[in-house]
Amino acid sequence: MSSTGDALIGRTLDGRYRVLRRLADGGMATVYLALDERLDREVALKVMREHLVHDESFVTRFHREARSAASLSHPNVVAVYDQGRDGDVMFLVMEHVPGLTLREVMREEGALTPRAALDVLEPVLLALGEAHANGLIHRDVKPENVIINDNGTVKVADFGLARAVTSQTVTSTSGVLLGTVAYLSPEQVERGIADARSDVYAAGLMLFEMLTGTKAVTGDTAIHVAYQHVHGGMPLPSSRVPGLDPALDDLVAAATARDPDDRPADAAALLTMLRRTRALLSPAALDSRPAGAEALAAAAVPTTAAASPAATAALPIPGSSATASGSVPTRSHTDTRALTLPPSPPSAPAPLEGRVVAGGGRSGGTRRWWPAIAASALIAALTAWFFMFGPGAMATVPSVQGQTESAAVAAVDDASLTATVTQAFDEVVPAGQVISTDPGAGETIRRGAGVSVVVSKGPERYEVPPVVGMTLAQATASIGEVNLVVGEVKEVFDETVPKDEVISADPGPGASLKKGVEVNLTVSKGRKPIEVRDYTGKDAAAARKALTDLGLVVDASKEENSDTVDKGKVISQSPSDGTLFKGDTVTLVVSKGPVMVDVPNVVGQQVDQARAALEATGFKVTVRKALGGFFGTVRLQEPGSGQAPKGSTITLTIV
Repeated sequence: MSSTGDALIGRTLDGRYRVLRRLADGGMATVYLALDERLDREVALKVMREHLVHDESFVTRFHREARSAASLSHPNVVAVYDQGRDGDVMFLVMEHVPGLTLREVMREEGALTPRAALDVLEPVLLALGEAHANGLIHRDVKPENVIINDNGTVKVADFGLARAVTSQTVTSTSGVLLGTVAYLSPEQVERGIADARSDVYAAGLMLFEMLTGTKAVTGDTAIHVAYQHVHGGMPLPSSRVPGLDPALDDLVAAATARDPDDRPADAAALLTMLRRTRALLSPAALDSRPAGAEALAAAAVPTTAAASPAATAALPIPGSSATASGSVPTRSHTDTRALTLPPSPPSAPAPLEGRVVAGGGRSGGTRRWWPAIAASALIAALTAWFFMFGPGAMATVPSVQGQTESAAVAAVDDASLTATVTQAFDEVVPAGQVISTDPGAGETIRRGAGVSVVVSKGPERYEVPPVVGMTLAQATASIGEVNLVVGEVKEVFDETVPKDEVISADPGPGASLKKGVEVNLTVSKGRKPIEVRDYTGKDAAAARKALTDLGLVVDASKEENSDTVDKGKVISQSPSDGTLFKGDTVTLVVSKGPVMVDVPNVVGQQVDQARAALEATGFKVTVRKALGGFFGTVRLQEPGSGQAPKGSTITLTIV
């Protein structure tokens, strides 16, 4: 054992966390500074009290909620790294944040300027907003759980433990309502329930305290403080510190409205109001601070032990006889005390000792105390009625998991509770059967309270919608509307589907898919363009085949004579270049060769006569002389008789 008498100091838990020294004590746990020997970093180790370790329902809830708290990842939240058990020691491993709590800052500084108060509250609301968005409620928002790091970062602590202990505000075995009395919302005090608006209420009270240097709710006893939350009126900051801007009064009033429905829905909504309020304040209003008589007047507002800054009270839930215990602030010792809240304001008649009664004597014995006895009896009777038959009577949530909806509702009704059915998808529980309840089976809550029964809708599946023929944008929207996503988009040419329209989907329409599964689409790029080659002067048969193979229609029916293009070749092509599409027509004009005419036989004729005859037929004539051509008679002609292309040359040989 260490010299401090604490057996844990010097011990290494779970073979990893070496306990260095004690940081804080509370009714629920003790917080130690420890060294994570695996990562070589300092951590805050929150060790549960031994008597809670053996409460099985608490242990189960502790594990569940510790995991939920660890899921929070936010720069303004004291992180939960790990949770474990080493023998009879159950612990949470949290981020160690060196610095001062907001309580310590206000103790040193007094009331803060509105600028400083809003600067502190804004990151607190960011942290709470992250928790609310993840379905977690802090339930013990107070200056002790707000730490201002040495570098100025504001962090909110005690998410893990506060949420675990107060899962349904009460535990089935201890039956106590946990929370610091000065910051408990009316619904927590009166009905033992809490939601995000309860955190908003506490944040509003914390802002009041930063602006004024005093708590909004004070009293002679803790029970008196709790009573004022339910029945009293919440003061405005300017009633304690004259001169504060009315916009700050409005912000505090909205956050601390007695009816939860009149408050911002959650921390994010309050943060929006805070930023709007800040924008309305002038620099002078933001930097004002109570001084002189105003500061003294604010400081003169009485405080009590019952509502002391770190007092985390455990209020017995009606019908429970449990011993109270409190939650643990990260940096300060917790004063935990059990309170019983009566259904009417706490009051007691003044002592009658020494009072003159009829006859001139003093009352004695029982006569002197009978009014106090009668008042006590009346309170006892009212308390008994409240706990056994009235609003304070308790009921246990039955186990209905796996039952049909009708059977579960009937079981909840038989337990004197009110069932509210909601539906949710589940991959395991068949449709129509109960997945879970909130509060869970075995939880003890007020009679007549609501129990949310979650009924399975079966596996979550969505049908692929028909998207063929839609544009890509339309198909993407249609698929997104059924909780599916567009996967690979493949673009191909298509001769029938217009450009940008969907040709097909994979999986196809009607396929049943899990949420978020990808649907691949094939989208048309329109008709495929075909580059046209010019086949002029080329063999017409070869040109026809090449163009036909490209998917074009060839019209080569037109033939013409040509003196320059050989027979069977292309004289002209239309179009001769550019791009066409499949099925478009290319027209070819095919040469039949030159026009053929009969060649006259002019052998034996005189050259002039022969020339005239040939030229009249369309031929050209060339004359060659043999033996001088003295006689001028045609002896030979080339070509001779037969046919020759019109316009071709006939060679005559004369003698």
